[in-house]
Amino acid sequence: MQSGADSQASLSFAKLIKLLGPGVLMATAAIGGSHLVASTQAGAKFGWQLALLILAVNLFKYPFFRAGVSYTISSNKTLQQGYLTMGKPYLLMSFALNGISSFVNAAALLLFSASLLGYFIPFNVALPWLAAVLLIVSLIILLAGHYHALNQVAKVIMIALVIATISATVIAWQQGPVAPAEFESPSPWTLAAIGFLVVTMGWMPAPIEISGITSLWLKEQCHEAKVTPQSALFDFNLGYLVTLLLALMFLALGSLVLHGSGQELASGGIGFSHQLVDLYASTIGEWSRYLIAVVAFLCIFGSAITVYDGYSRALAECYTLLKGKQDVSDSVFAVWLLLVAAASFAMVLFFQSALLAMLGFAMTLAFMTTPVFAWLNYRLVNRHDIPESLRGGPVVLWLSRAGLVYLFGFLIVFIIWKWFL
Repeated sequence: MQSGADSQASLSFAKLIKLLGPGVLMATAAIGGSHLVASTQAGAKFGWQLALLILAVNLFKYPFFRAGVSYTISSNKTLQQGYLTMGKPYLLMSFALNGISSFVNAAALLLFSASLLGYFIPFNVALPWLAAVLLIVSLIILLAGHYHALNQVAKVIMIALVIATISATVIAWQQGPVAPAEFESPSPWTLAAIGFLVVTMGWMPAPIEISGITSLWLKEQCHEAKVTPQSALFDFNLGYLVTLLLALMFLALGSLVLHGSGQELASGGIGFSHQLVDLYASTIGEWSRYLIAVVAFLCIFGSAITVYDGYSRALAECYTLLKGKQDVSDSVFAVWLLLVAAASFAMVLFFQSALLAMLGFAMTLAFMTTPVFAWLNYRLVNRHDIPESLRGGPVVLWLSRAGLVYLFGFLIVFIIWKWFL
């Protein structure tokens, strides 16, 4: 009798794992620049001091990311379609902001992926060539298999990434921090550090427009399998929790391995990525060199693939809805995917020596647009009839209001610091 119950439980768990999709894709898109660069640099510069900031920004953004799941699973519409019900200007706003973000974010991740791929090649290859190879691989995956192929790739990437990151963090923890006992950490709570705090929060856990992309992936998943509200929320919460834990792990790695080491972080993308691997290997052990390099590459390339797919789907749907149609054809998606690919590759050709500057600009842009998307999602969810179990109850409602105050408040502080001080 017990074996039958165990078998049934195993079957149910297998079904649940099979239904994992949009939440895992969101996590794969999130764990890129925000984790490997921002979280690691936060730990390297300030030790553990920004752990609470990372927790806070993940907490306050949670209701607005959750909106992509709760609205779509209850209405069978994407957030983009929801914006249109509020009026065409709202959809145009989303279209414009997604368009700008798609080119900048995709280019930054593609260039970073190429710089990390070069680590595994024993001879010099120009970055544009490596970027071209990775872009072609991404396009083949997305054009050949669309959502199903992307979903499978994302699951493999996430499993390998979680195992590798936990292993590296445990080893670094056992070795202890490299900072000498007399080392004093600089304070991040100064006016001079506001720019860095903004960069850290911009893509943490991801650009908030990913919520609209998550709703697109969820609707696509619903066409291929039976998705319940419970499984959709489980998938989302699991993906969100993984991004938070990995952000803290990368902060820990930066704090344990880089903080107080006396090494100046390189300003260029290639220099930073190679220096990061070298420092980890010299501290944890030479055997870990390629483990860290693989973790880094999986982070960024996984983000690049999902960003190309997600932004292209969002732009294609906005374009289709603005033309008065509902269903996005494969040809329209392919056209927007190729447009995003061409524009991002052009940016790679022109800005190949300024990766970190490009990442910083992309994260700052994401930070400035975050309150807009947060307000759109808050307004949409609260004007739609969503079951209380999906809405999240009073806790999520008040958390979303606190989040709006936090995001708009920090934006005002940043604007004053940037342009008036």
